[in-house]
Amino acid sequence: MTVAPRPWWRRLLRRMVRWGAVAVALGLVAFLVAYAMSDNDCDEQVSAALSIPMKAVVYCEYGGPEVIKLETIEKPVPGDDEVLVRVRAASVNPLDWHYLRGTPYLMRLDAGLRKPKSTRLGVDFAGVVEAVGKNVTDLAPGDAVFGGRGGALAEYLCVRADRAIVRKPANLTYEQAAGVPIAGLTALQALRDKGHLRAGNSVLINGASGGVGTFAVQIAKAMGAEVTGVCSGRNAEMVRSLGADRVIDYTKEDFAKDAARYDVLLDNVGNRALSECRRVLVPDGRYVLIGGGGPNDHRWLGPLGRVAHVAVLSPFVSQDLGMYISSMKKEDLLSLSEMMASGKVTPVIDRTYPLSEAAAAIRYLEAGHARGKVIVTLE
Repeated sequence: MTVAPRPWWRRLLRRMVRWGAVAVALGLVAFLVAYAMSDNDCDEQVSAALSIPMKAVVYCEYGGPEVIKLETIEKPVPGDDEVLVRVRAASVNPLDWHYLRGTPYLMRLDAGLRKPKSTRLGVDFAGVVEAVGKNVTDLAPGDAVFGGRGGALAEYLCVRADRAIVRKPANLTYEQAAGVPIAGLTALQALRDKGHLRAGNSVLINGASGGVGTFAVQIAKAMGAEVTGVCSGRNAEMVRSLGADRVIDYTKEDFAKDAARYDVLLDNVGNRALSECRRVLVPDGRYVLIGGGGPNDHRWLGPLGRVAHVAVLSPFVSQDLGMYISSMKKEDLLSLSEMMASGKVTPVIDRTYPLSEAAAAIRYLEAGHARGKVIVTLE
């Protein structure tokens, strides 16, 4: 009796299942090896013999503010294209607690699976140039500067002169200037480049009293827009003082049920359904998602679930929906510097902490009630 051969598609299916199982097994082994080997140089930094010491905030393990340490490490030496900055002030951002906690967990594929690859915190800084490399011509020792560079929560920092570092406006304190880079650039680029905001447009800023929000209100007004800010009642007067034409107290009113329609919605909070946000936009309006959520929300994907929803829906509606992540552009820092020098934009500072209390600064920021920026000072 002759046995009929199995159909070709069944044989193919078996092979696919077999090789798929092999691929999954190999992937799991690779992940476990990468997890076991992921490490950092914290121990070496602390135990190393230091020729010129300085203080810096470090974290050797993922966790909350309790894992932050103030350690003595080697003072950096500028390369040929770098400047050495004595940091006078720095600021903390949600970006810091994302890296500190390693959340959403998906980011650990790049930041380090088991332990953080980079053990330094902070990006925003303001200070004084102490030394310059031999190829640097546009900055000199003694210049007051501000900008963005990883590891900013430290006494000294080396920054490439052609990157995100510019002179500080004379009318700003170091504390004010330190609050500008991430929040100011996010507000400027999101409104201008993603929101395509123009003079005469109406813009709704959800989360108008936070770090990005306080910049966004002022920048939108400087661009000639009609601004509505959403915040709590305790922050309403402050948001009005920044130039908002109208303020919605979210404890008493629901912007999603309001009759007004907007050309742009800048969402710093991400606390409303996308359908509700679309409802308050004009048919060709622009929705720009900046962030949202706290340190313990959506630990695996963070805002990526909402970003995926935006990406899937956007091609099928007339409105422009998207998320924006800022980039450290020198030319945009210069634009912000000009706005601040002219008085059109003034950084808002909520609280200041000394470097030794950087953990407290991040803990306060994580609570989600900061009015403007939270600053860390160095003397």
